[in-house]
Amino acid sequence: MTVRLTLSVLAVAGFAGLSAAPAFADATQEIATAGQHAGMAAGSADLKMVHMHLQHVVNCIVGPAGAGFDKAAGNPCDGKGNGAAADGGDKAKLDGALAKAKEGIASDDLATARKDASDVQAMLTK
Repeated sequence: MTVRLTLSVLAVAGFAGLSAAPAFADATQEIATAGQHAGMAAGSADLKMVHMHLQHVVNCIVGPAGAGFDKAAGNPCDGKGNGAAADGGDKAKLDGALAKAKEGIASDDLATARKDASDVQAMLTK
């Protein structure tokens, strides 16, 4: 009886742990979504929107547990995984795109921020 109860508890605990993660964590989807938001940032007419979409890029790359994630900005990759970097995306490509996205967020110049966003889109879509 004790063995059966212990196995049942372990099985339920294991299932609960698995169900907390997205069913199909896929860096490819997160990278594609980040690329789309980089494109939206590049085409935005005002700096606030450029920054918001670039933060979406950051959020998709680092995931909710990653450095630089900003829940208040929104997460278009919610439910797609744990962040492209955590889900096995190309580290070199993601590190470059992440650094450039952060440069764009830090910029107070619309043209510079949009150029950074365009660069991020190119990095993520090639």
